[in-house]
Amino acid sequence: MDLIVAFGTRIAQAILSWLLNPFYWLAVVFIAIQYRRQMLLERRLYAVKMRSWLEQTWRALLGGLVAGIIVSFAAVGLGALIPSSVMILLWILTVVLILFRVRWICLAYAGGVLVLLQLILRLMPDWQPSGWMAAWITDLRDMNAAGLLVIIALVHAAEAWLVRKQAARFASPFYMDSKRGRIVGGYQMNMFWPMPLLLLVPAADGLTLPWMPLFAEGIGVSGWTFTALPIVIGFSDMTYTYLPQDKARVTASRLYMYAAALLAVALLAHWWYPLAPIGALVAIVMHEWLVYQSRSEESGRSPMYTHDKRGLLIQAVLPGSPAEELKLQPGEIITKVNGVPTRTKEELHQALRANAAFCKLEVFNSNGDVKFVQRAMYADEHHQLGVLLAPDNHVSYVAEMKPVSVRQLFLSPWRKSKKSNKRLEQASEEHTLS
Repeated sequence: MDLIVAFGTRIAQAILSWLLNPFYWLAVVFIAIQYRRQMLLERRLYAVKMRSWLEQTWRALLGGLVAGIIVSFAAVGLGALIPSSVMILLWILTVVLILFRVRWICLAYAGGVLVLLQLILRLMPDWQPSGWMAAWITDLRDMNAAGLLVIIALVHAAEAWLVRKQAARFASPFYMDSKRGRIVGGYQMNMFWPMPLLLLVPAADGLTLPWMPLFAEGIGVSGWTFTALPIVIGFSDMTYTYLPQDKARVTASRLYMYAAALLAVALLAHWWYPLAPIGALVAIVMHEWLVYQSRSEESGRSPMYTHDKRGLLIQAVLPGSPAEELKLQPGEIITKVNGVPTRTKEELHQALRANAAFCKLEVFNSNGDVKFVQRAMYADEHHQLGVLLAPDNHVSYVAEMKPVSVRQLFLSPWRKSKKSNKRLEQASEEHTLS
C-alpha cells in the first residue's frame, strides 16, 4: 500500500510539473495557430470551413494525451532515462530547429543531433568547460543515448497510430497547379499533437523500483522519481493522387517500419555504444527518406482530383451537408442529376434548380460501379449539395506548396502571382512527415 501511495505521489508531482511547463502551452498555442490558419485558407478557397479549428485543437490535445500515456508506460517499463538538463537541451534545440522548418519540430531531429553531439564530446574527453556549462556537458556525455533513441522510436510508433486514426479525418482540400500547367485538387494533412511524457530520472531521495528495467541498471538502489517531458509530434503531408484515408494508411505503415528499425538499433546500442551514433543517423536520415519517398511517389502518379468525361468528381464533402447524408464520398463522380447528364458546374446548378424540392443522383463510386441516391431538398440547404468539386481552369485561388518556418506562420501568406491574376496561398509545408 505504501508503494502505491508513493507511486501516486510522484506521478501527481510529475503531472503538476507538466501542467506548469510553459513549453507545453506554447506548443498548444502553436497548434491552435496552425489549425486556425488552415481554416482561413479553406474560407479563402471555398468560402466555407470544413471543420472548426477549436475542434481540431481539442482532438489534437486528446490524441496526444492518450498517446503520451501509452508511450510513458512503455518508456518507464524499459527504464529509458533522460536527465533534466538534457530535456532542457531538447526543448532549446527544438525551438531553434523550427525557426527554419516547422517539420523539424519532430523529436527525431533534436534527439538525433544530441546523440551526435555526445559522440563529439566523448571524442574530446579532456575538454571540460567551467561555470554553468560544466554540469550540462557532463550530463550530455553521460546521457543514455540508447534510452533516448528508444523514446524516439516509441514516440514515432505512437505517431503512426495517430496518423492512422486521425489524419484522414482532418485532411483539408485545396487546389494547386500541376507540373503540366493544369489546376488539380489535392489534400493537405497537417496534424500536430502535444504529447506529455512521464519518464524516470535518478533521484537521491527517490524510491526503489520493484523491478529492474532494461535501461536502468542500479537505479533500484540509488532511487528514482518521475519527471514530465512535454514534446510535440507532427504529421504534415499532402496528396493529390490518393484518397486521404489511403494516404494515411500508407504513411502510417511506413512510420511503423521506421519506428521498428530505430527501436532495433537502439536496443542493440544499449549493449554496444558505437551503434548509438548510427541510430542517431538512422533517426534523421531515414526520416528524411520518408519525406523524399512521399514526394517521389506523388510525382510519379497521375493526379486523382480532376474531372473526366463521365462527370464531376467530388473532392470533398462538407460535414452536416445533404451530400454527407446521401453518403457521397471523395473520389466519386456525379454523372447525372435528376436524369440530366452533368459535365460542368453550371450544368449541375441548372439540374438542381430544375427541381428545387428533390434530387436524384447517378454516381460512379471509387470502384467504378454505379449507385443511385436521392433525397428531398430544402430552401436553407447548401446550393451545391455540400460537395466540393475538383477544380476546373476557372478557380479564383490556388495553393502554393513551399517550406514553412515558424516565422512565416505569423506573416501574411498571400502574394501576387507573376503568371496571372490569381493569388497563391502558402497552404502547407512541402511533402513532409514529422
